[in-house]
Amino acid sequence: MVRTSFDDLLPGHKYYYRLHYGREKDKTATSGAGIFKTNPGAKNQADLAMVIVTGMNYYHFHYGNYDSTKAYNGPDKALGYPALKSVLALAPDYFIGTGDNVYFDHPNEQGFKNSLKNHKKPHPGGYDGKEVVDEAGMRRKYHEQFSQQNFKALFAKTATYWEKDDHDYRLNDADPYTDFAISHELGINNFKEQLPVVYPGHKGTTYRTHQLSKDLQLWFLEGRDYRDANEMTDGPTKSLWGKEQLAWLKSSLLQSTATYKILVSPTPMVGPDDAYKRDNHVNPDGFRYEGEAFFDWLIDNGFLDKNFYIVCGDRHWKYHARHPKGIEEFSTGALVDNNARPGRLAGDPQSTDPDGKIIQYYIQGTEEQASGGFLLVKIALDSIAKLQFQFYDEQGKMLYQAIKNPVAEDGQ
Repeated sequence: MVRTSFDDLLPGHKYYYRLHYGREKDKTATSGAGIFKTNPGAKNQADLAMVIVTGMNYYHFHYGNYDSTKAYNGPDKALGYPALKSVLALAPDYFIGTGDNVYFDHPNEQGFKNSLKNHKKPHPGGYDGKEVVDEAGMRRKYHEQFSQQNFKALFAKTATYWEKDDHDYRLNDADPYTDFAISHELGINNFKEQLPVVYPGHKGTTYRTHQLSKDLQLWFLEGRDYRDANEMTDGPTKSLWGKEQLAWLKSSLLQSTATYKILVSPTPMVGPDDAYKRDNHVNPDGFRYEGEAFFDWLIDNGFLDKNFYIVCGDRHWKYHARHPKGIEEFSTGALVDNNARPGRLAGDPQSTDPDGKIIQYYIQGTEEQASGGFLLVKIALDSIAKLQFQFYDEQGKMLYQAIKNPVAEDGQ
């Protein structure tokens, strides 16, 4: 594992690089040329495009989730996820992983075979025959994932931003107190080790904000490190974010000068979601109090007229929804077809919105609609800077588009 950092890069520039690598300094190989593009900067306007994803489930794609007949069997299987080829064809400036970038609680091929051999019924938490019980296994998951050719081709040309969620922290819906072979501390450290989020040496917090241009600022949140126990009774003392992160979030939002403000959350804040869960800000027995209080704060501080939107990962279906209080959210849906499912409809008694108060502009609500893919977010400069949200399936077909024009902060 090699990491480095660069200083004094110019904004809005394309940089080319090559890696010299090897076990010994005098015996190295040289990689092909890689490319990345720096942000235009807070004072500059520019067209921008970024792809945002979640649910990159290697096991479901290659081995079919305990059913090999459901594994992907296309002629390009060895290259990895077809959606990545579709992403590369769109040539985005940035690729954003919102979490579930790997799945520690899902088995590898051998774990799958052992499960079948021993006639075990899969554990309801999804980790029967699990591969990962230690740090070496965690590292192997990342190496297995990113060694796929479609990832290598994409990352050679595209800069990235990352968050983590439950499966690439510990296991499904995990909090710091869940009993699992991977400890809370190891889940935190492995994320900092494997992905370019903090400086080498693991320095810095994983929540942060970047103003990419005059028109766009992004906030990346940390949803696992500071949370209280999921099973704790919801109320004003229960937090998913922790006091320091929440204070920072509010302060940095108030300071923002960007035309558009996008909060990138590993988990949903509008939904609806499955009613039984206790994992996120949507769930009534989860962390809804904090989520609703944050929405009230946004409204009290005029953010309904400040071009503020939420993009979330975690959920396995794509949607564009509006909370009764006016906040809009876009769910990326799972990257992989085999990891997609129908979403919960507003008014469904098994959803977190049984009364149907949420407006759903777009929802993959049936088996026929459920698909893998990604969300493309664009700033398009014309006479004004327009913000575009576009959902795509694995093959690069656009499924839905929402275009937002800037609203002046006086509401005009």
